[in-house]
Amino acid sequence: MADSQSNRLNRIEEKIDKMAEAIIQMARFEAKLDNYEKYRDESWARMNRFSEKLDRIEKKVDDNAHTVGLINKLFWVAIVAFAGAVTTQIWM
Repeated sequence: MADSQSNRLNRIEEKIDKMAEAIIQMARFEAKLDNYEKYRDESWARMNRFSEKLDRIEKKVDDNAHTVGLINKLFWVAIVAFAGAVTTQIWM
């Protein structure tokens, strides 16, 4: 009788040990999941910062394109005016 109770207690202890190990594994998995969630949130925040920076760069590029277009037009106006002045001097 004592042997059967001892065997039964040993089996119960083994099951409790397995359950404890399973709980520890679940806790480790939870910790990994929390770390992954933190990493994901940080990645999203970083991506949002890059997006804002890209928007600022895009606005500067648009402003610079407008300025370059204006300078280009003024250059051609100056060339035409110069050509007109030279032509006027030659014909008159």
